[in-house]
Amino acid sequence: MADILPFHQRRTPTPEYEPQPLWREVLGRRLRETREEQGSRLIDIAERAGISPQYLSEIERGRKEPSSEMIAAVTGALGVDLADLLAGIAGAVRQRHGVSRTVGRRPMGPVLMAA
Repeated sequence: MADILPFHQRRTPTPEYEPQPLWREVLGRRLRETREEQGSRLIDIAERAGISPQYLSEIERGRKEPSSEMIAAVTGALGVDLADLLAGIAGAVRQRHGVSRTVGRRPMGPVLMAA
């Protein structure tokens, strides 16, 4: 008779870092926070932006990837500067993940100089 060998499941390696959030999720969260801080209703902002309340809700929940025109329309309806909003989002992502201010680079160790 054959011996029964235990079945070992392969485990997927756990990443050493937390994955970065999706851009649309961070953007949506920031838009919702801004709207709520102003005490504005979703339906009013959607009307001013020229989009449906359902679509704005999906943007705020990170379900839709809005075009640059849609982002500009919503920020305009909120009365916030698009550049300031985007800079705030980028800063929040950098702070959360310890990314350096140089785009696409991680902090490096000390540089050795030739004598």
